[in-house]
Amino acid sequence: MSEQRLDDLDGDGELDDLTAVGIGAGPVAVVTGASRGIGRFLADALEDAGYAVERGSTAVAPVTDPAAVSAWVGDILERQGRVDLLINNAGVIDAEVDVLESDPDQWWSVISTNLRGPYLLTHALGEALRRSGGRVINVNSGSAFSGAEVASAYCASKAALHQLTSATVAAGIPCLDLMPGVVRTDMTLSMDSHRARAQWTDPAAVVELVLAFASGRLDDWSGRFVRAGADTVASLEQAAAHGLSPRARRLVLRPYGGEDPLG
Repeated sequence: MSEQRLDDLDGDGELDDLTAVGIGAGPVAVVTGASRGIGRFLADALEDAGYAVERGSTAVAPVTDPAAVSAWVGDILERQGRVDLLINNAGVIDAEVDVLESDPDQWWSVISTNLRGPYLLTHALGEALRRSGGRVINVNSGSAFSGAEVASAYCASKAALHQLTSATVAAGIPCLDLMPGVVRTDMTLSMDSHRARAQWTDPAAVVELVLAFASGRLDDWSGRFVRAGADTVASLEQAAAHGLSPRARRLVLRPYGGEDPLG
């Protein structure tokens, strides 16, 4: 992965005047679930790229607690004065059982963390992101559209998260559904479905897409899914240059044929 700094916003290899574009000392990112796993990888990479990173964790502010989120965001804006990037990464998965065997409290807790959390952060930071011309990345999953016989809460939460992504775009904030692939983390290692896995997604592939979207290079993909390890910045830019259909990489209802009244 080639290193990309956020003081080279246009990708021409020359450092840009950050003051001229209103960034001041440097851009600010908020990353939830940054104490471990993908969140830590992303937070570290963003700092290396020149961001001031606000790292979220349960100890800092539980993402499902409106008062805690509001207080945390208020503190960030008081200290930093702006936010340029929000990465809604904090997430959990339910026990790998079918829906009838699931625990109702745990099921709803997964929905709350994976959906309410991103909503609360996006809602709290929305105006600040608008002012800065900032962006949101929602860490999503192929489970949003492929589903699964187990982990129904996780699948439902990720499908709903895509609708939040669409709503964020409609509100005037570029927002991306980023599927990180299967990165080796505590969560993936705990899952029965990955116990025999030999190949994992390189975190560097996730970082590359994050930095590209944060810089504006992938704004054509706002409101859509991209996947680390399958997509590259170059392949996504090439696809966008040829034009993306309105339904490309989005959750839509496929008609059964030309006469489908819902099509």
